Amino acid sequence: MIVVESGPLAEMKAHALAIYPDECCGFLYGTEQTDSSRMITKILEVNNSKTGDKRRRFEISGKDYMLAEKFALENDTLLLGIYHSHPNHPAIPSEHDRVAALPYFSYVILSITPGTIDHIRSWQLNDLSQFEEEVFSPAHLNQSI
Repeated sequence: MIVVESGPLAEMKAHALAIYPDECCGFLYGTEQTDSSRMITKILEVNNSKTGDKRRRFEISGKDYMLAEKFALENDTLLLGIYHSHPNHPAIPSEHDRVAALPYFSYVILSITPGTIDHIRSWQLNDLSQFEEEVFSPAHLNQSI
């Protein structure tokens, strides 16, 4: 399960809406709980460095990955994953998303249509390098975590 606090969730939504119709992207930070659930307490927006059509793809530069790791170390937090938007498409990872994905990370996808977030889902790679959906929940629905 991945639980996202209200502040970071609002920031992700605002980022996706601001970048639309292009895909936005950023990093997810937080803690892992004893039950293996993840609590996202901070996000860090990054530039979609994809050359060409950013409406269908996103890319994060190697430099941004290094800065993300540095941020985690300096702020005593864990880099737990990546979020990105799917403009005018469902929050289901594409084959491109799967091939670029890293083990361990959570991948939060925001499905966005003009002016609104349609739905949000989260995914992780399994042992066969295929995506499996993980339960996604805003923090206010899980006060016990």
